[in-house]
Amino acid sequence: MWMLLFMILPFVALAYVGWHVWTLVPLPRLFRVIIIGFGIASFLLIFLNFNRTTDRLPLWLARLSYDVSNSSLFILLYLVIIFLVLDLGRLVRLVPQGWLCQNVYTTIVITFGVFAIFLLGNIHYQNKKRVELTLSTEKTLKKPLRIVMLSDLHLGYHNPKAELHRWVDMINREKPDYVLIAGDIIDMSIRPLTEENMAEEFRRVNAPIYASLGNHEYYSGEPQAQKFYQDAGIHLLRDTCETIGDLCIIGRDDRTNPHRKAGDKIFGEADHTKYTIVMDHQPYNLEQAEKAGIDFQLSGHTHRGQVWPISWITDRIYECSHGELQRGNTRYYVSSGMGIWGGKFRIGTQSEYVVAELSHRD
Repeated sequence: MWMLLFMILPFVALAYVGWHVWTLVPLPRLFRVIIIGFGIASFLLIFLNFNRTTDRLPLWLARLSYDVSNSSLFILLYLVIIFLVLDLGRLVRLVPQGWLCQNVYTTIVITFGVFAIFLLGNIHYQNKKRVELTLSTEKTLKKPLRIVMLSDLHLGYHNPKAELHRWVDMINREKPDYVLIAGDIIDMSIRPLTEENMAEEFRRVNAPIYASLGNHEYYSGEPQAQKFYQDAGIHLLRDTCETIGDLCIIGRDDRTNPHRKAGDKIFGEADHTKYTIVMDHQPYNLEQAEKAGIDFQLSGHTHRGQVWPISWITDRIYECSHGELQRGNTRYYVSSGMGIWGGKFRIGTQSEYVVAELSHRD
């Protein structure tokens, strides 16, 4: 049902926006055909990404195709919202009919309004938020620890090596003891990561990196993703736990894998005399970590919707779609993500990375 709606609703939205553009824009017929045709073509490029045709294009063209097609989804969403508001205003006689028919002023206001929204959304995306967490424990710590936590880098056609280079510099400035990444390092295709040799950027990180899989690692091809992790020097924890110093780090396989181990089985293998941290990409069934006596869980996946008003939807789907949560003695953090899966816009939410300071509780 959800997949059917996902396929149908964008085409309904295209028809709705196309009809409004046709009746609103005061240009000759040929120019209106070109504008609407470009919008439809931009949207249809998405299917090149889904069926991996993009991987056969030159890298620069594949990037352009990815950015244009995914950005068109967000632009379509906001045009639908704008025209719905205008139509409702017309029905209650607050908006004159003439505003929606061959009107140069309405066309200019909507065009520049949408441009301004997405320009600000791009600026918002580029400025990463640094989130500070203070963690404490009664368990033994030889020294306080600094841990940089990330999720959802979505490296690929729209987040290239140059972007990753900037992020690695940000991580190294924090001088972390460990770096944890809760899935979706890879976006939809492994090709741009291998062609740009992004693995060498991860090897610049001045701390051990531990990561779990996300759903996008499965979309890109899980075996290839595992090989990339290995080449990048990333310790992949896939339904396994590893004791390192005073920490026990547990990495759950993504729930995309129907055969992943049950949570209680994995948590039972952990050394609970150590401070236990779980990386589970999708923040479902949070009570499992609480029941198992886990100290901290890091998740991502939601992006908190990336743009308003989708953030309203994620806030209702998940117990915690973003930020901190305390259940019993277990603390949780759901990250909105360092990167993004579609167009480079953040509206109503922000990309972020977490710097956690773990110390002994007196």
